[in-house]
Amino acid sequence: MIEKSELLQVPAFADLPDDQIAWFLSKSEEIHYAAGDVYVREGDPANWMFVLLEGQFQWRGEFGGETVVFTSQPLEVTGVLPFSRMKQFPVTGRAISDGRALRFPASAFPELVQKMPELTSRLVALMSDRIREVTRIEQQRDRLVSLGKLSAGLAHELNNPASAATRATSQLRKMLDKVKNASLELGKRDLTPAQKSEIERLETWFTQPDVLPPDALTISDLEEQIDSLFRSHGQNDLWMLAAALAQRNIKPDLLESLFANLGSETARAALIRIAATVEAASLLHEIESSTARISDLVGAIKEYTYMDQSPVQNVDVVRSLETTLTILNHKLKHGVVVKRDYQPVLLVNSFGSELNQVWTNIIDNAIDAMHGKGELRVRTYREDGCAVVEIADNGPGIPPDVEPHIFEPFFTTKGVGQGTGLGLDTVQRIVKKHRGSIEVISKPGDTRFQVWLPLAESAA
Repeated sequence: MIEKSELLQVPAFADLPDDQIAWFLSKSEEIHYAAGDVYVREGDPANWMFVLLEGQFQWRGEFGGETVVFTSQPLEVTGVLPFSRMKQFPVTGRAISDGRALRFPASAFPELVQKMPELTSRLVALMSDRIREVTRIEQQRDRLVSLGKLSAGLAHELNNPASAATRATSQLRKMLDKVKNASLELGKRDLTPAQKSEIERLETWFTQPDVLPPDALTISDLEEQIDSLFRSHGQNDLWMLAAALAQRNIKPDLLESLFANLGSETARAALIRIAATVEAASLLHEIESSTARISDLVGAIKEYTYMDQSPVQNVDVVRSLETTLTILNHKLKHGVVVKRDYQPVLLVNSFGSELNQVWTNIIDNAIDAMHGKGELRVRTYREDGCAVVEIADNGPGIPPDVEPHIFEPFFTTKGVGQGTGLGLDTVQRIVKKHRGSIEVISKPGDTRFQVWLPLAESAA
């Protein structure tokens, strides 16, 4: 039999009057557990509140596709609490050591509220702490999931130019070997200064930077003409050079002058060197483009996270949106057309990285709603001292029965493990933190999220 003094050791019951403690004990049932015993199963009716007296107890269940474990210690109150809307236990409770507990029926909560108001107040505070902790865990998981998605996309975006640069570097080594061998071959020949000048002139001409390649039909015609020219001079095995030279829009008459001035065999060695040099120049351009793309992405990541910057500053919403679109390019480039309508220089005083999180969640939801193919419209304008950002998509729209709940915590229409229901809740909290507001207007083919943020004083 549990004594009053033992229950008073539980912090939630400390200093409560003896008559209230006696009443609580009269309504409770003492239960004993051995290690491994299950005292509550997931899906059981939420009918009991537990006061743990001895031993350790563990709650285990799945939230958003992940296993979550909570451990309850002696002298804690757990299970369902007064004013909780829990109908079924979402987790399984198991004893991990021998122990004892009091089991209080949820059906007696109305009487508990009347007879033990101080305990009720403490239990409500305990429930609030529990909700905050669960929300914190879910928000942390949501951030990690979002970070994982962004990281995977960015890894893919960085891998493409990095692979291209690696591939081009490997090919460049081969081209440099060809240039060296062709130069040695030319060095064996007794070239006049005029002939050397002609080779260098053509080499410089053929390797001009920023030469726009012609269309495919023109390339095909040029390749055929250059190959015919080579064959007419007995060079039947230079067809690969014809393809490389056609890509650079080289005209056959320039090559004809080379044969006329150098002779067939010397022209062959010169052409091999020139073609290799042309290919090397193209590979260098590819390496430059790839490394520039990597540099742009790294810059976008730094911009997106506001790395090395003040956490609070005047943020240009257009620049913030463009950075987010760059980060999400891996999801956009497979079928989403982005249409922009920007009023420039709209500054808001903001936690910049949090503002990017708002755009990321809304844009990511829009892409998912369109199943990765459709039209994304991003618009900014100024109204009533606010910067207004409108993000719209031409997806199927939000069903009328769903729309009132989209900003509720943990509400999601996605499958298990695909969403926690905290994306738009997070968006709303961040917008409110910035003294702004968010509205949604939706119908089939046109869903628009409008975010209103006060303009910074310098912009207003």
